Amino acid sequence: MKIKDIPWFNRPGFKLTGKGVNTLDDAELLSIIFGVGSKGESALELSNKLLKKYNFNKLEDLSIKNLAKECNGNFNKALQIISLIEICKRYNKLIKGGYDNKIRHKTINSAKDVKNIFIDKFRNYKKEVLSIILLDTKNKIISFKEGITIGILNSSLIHPREIFKEAIKESANSVILVHNHPSGDPNPSQKDIEITKKIFEAGELLGINVLDHVIIGDEGYWSYKENQSNNAP
Repeated sequence: MKIKDIPWFNRPGFKLTGKGVNTLDDAELLSIIFGVGSKGESALELSNKLLKKYNFNKLEDLSIKNLAKECNGNFNKALQIISLIEICKRYNKLIKGGYDNKIRHKTINSAKDVKNIFIDKFRNYKKEVLSIILLDTKNKIISFKEGITIGILNSSLIHPREIFKEAIKESANSVILVHNHPSGDPNPSQKDIEITKKIFEAGELLGINVLDHVIIGDEGYWSYKENQSNNAP
């Protein structure tokens, strides 16, 4: 529906002003960002078309060229969308203490902290990536070692030395394993459980605490520690 066909009091701008921003649906919000439409489509029509096909979480997977094509060849619209998504990510980092280049010294007290800090980084991976967080005695981050392994996790391919050599080098008091599931479902596979137990046992022998193994999905997470009673053989 074109903007001119909508009663003035139901147009996105008037709704936002009179009723509050939370009364607008996703397409109405995006149409306000666009301001005007493109090549015969109103901003609202274009917004509805894009979100029906991709939704916000899939739009960022498109290249600028392909996104512009979806916007009827309008590169400015594509740039607006990419900028909006990046602003949302940066806002999330400010609110939740998300991942950035200044994560050193941030304190981790729970698996939820791990999820909040790293979800924006891990959700962009197309393959499984196992990384480790190195912590001091107060659970402050010493460093983050990305990509210890890349690809489907297999206990025969992951040796504890790859995990603990970094911890020893950095004089870490403890470590947290963290990896992603590109499918979006954070629930562990049997191999995930086996690998975790193997690393926990090695940490006990070396005197380096393995605090948790956190698996990150699209929005949620799974924690080995939080589910420890369910992980027994």
